[in-house]
Amino acid sequence: MPLVIERMEGVRSAALTWLLPSGCATDPAGIEGVSTLIQELLLRGCGGRSSRDDADAFDQIGGSRSASVGTYAMVVGASMLGRNVEKTLPLLVDMVRTPTMDEESLEASKDLAMQAIDSLKDDPQERAMLAARARHQPSPINRSGLGTKEGLEACTREVVMGHWQAHALPKGSILALAGDVDGSAIESQMNALLAGWVGSAPTPKIGPVGPRGYAHENDPSAQVQIMWIADAPTEASPDSILEKLLISVLSGGMSGRLFSEVREKRGLCYAVSAGYRGDKDWGTMTAYVGTTPQRAQESLDVLQAEIDRITSPAGAVTAQEFQRAKIGMKSSLIFSGESSGARASTIAADIRRLGRPRSLDEMAAEVEAVTLEQLNAYAQQRRWGSVTIQTMGQQGLKV
Repeated sequence: MPLVIERMEGVRSAALTWLLPSGCATDPAGIEGVSTLIQELLLRGCGGRSSRDDADAFDQIGGSRSASVGTYAMVVGASMLGRNVEKTLPLLVDMVRTPTMDEESLEASKDLAMQAIDSLKDDPQERAMLAARARHQPSPINRSGLGTKEGLEACTREVVMGHWQAHALPKGSILALAGDVDGSAIESQMNALLAGWVGSAPTPKIGPVGPRGYAHENDPSAQVQIMWIADAPTEASPDSILEKLLISVLSGGMSGRLFSEVREKRGLCYAVSAGYRGDKDWGTMTAYVGTTPQRAQESLDVLQAEIDRITSPAGAVTAQEFQRAKIGMKSSLIFSGESSGARASTIAADIRRLGRPRSLDEMAAEVEAVTLEQLNAYAQQRRWGSVTIQTMGQQGLKV
């Protein structure tokens, strides 16, 4: 298991991100949602301690912990004062290696997971996003992470514990710490705490891409949700920095083209945005508009027109837009560099997606090295390919 430690001068806090190969993509068919239950159960007692005792142990050292499920990994996180790292690590190792996962906690976790699924009825934006993702990405990376009610019901304690024991293993795991930390001391302590921990988890098999194209789901709401997804460069691709800058021009806050054209000038929507997500083997560009039934068709038309325009000579990125996008990206890097939690998370993600951690200076230099001519050349050869458009509202739209 890679262990990466970055000391940050001038901070007194420390943070940890531990990725374990047990994301929702690893859920077997028929028990979709087992990783969601594990996420909750990891916080409900371990190492022979009850849920309350475990919470008290973290409180006594002024630390906090978390668990969240992603597509590929279960993410265990913690933050603490630097002087308390040594006391925190045994508690986190207990979370990973000896969770209690008792029957009472399992039933309570199932209830919470069912409520999360039911809550989607009141969140049309999230439902539209999940529907678009399900139709765009290949199985099983197109899953929501919430699971299904049928899958949750099928999860017994034996099933849940067995899945965790088969996936919470060192090969495929990544541990990153940042902040006020002593690298050599942490390495020595973790080697002792993880003695005898061996094995590798099975890798999920990736199926064919989804059907993509256009789909509509009827919803009686007075709102209309529009999701737009296209493939994009992977995080490791040299083009990923160009894609990020291009999307920043489209959606870099209130000065972005989408906000200006769709909302500010025409008053078509209450929300509009675009974003990039890059992973090891895939990347996506996603755009979203939240509007009303009367303005939905024009909102989609203008959204598509702006996405297409930026790839044309007539819609070339201007010098002012370019500088604003670069400044915005470098500012985000500076802000993240001041947070030990953000740094630990970024380091772990870099190792999983790129195979190595990047320094803040390296990422800033990558942004600075791009020229306006390079960005426009990239934009004008950019093709969106097979796009997914998902709408949710009272009636479908023309695409």
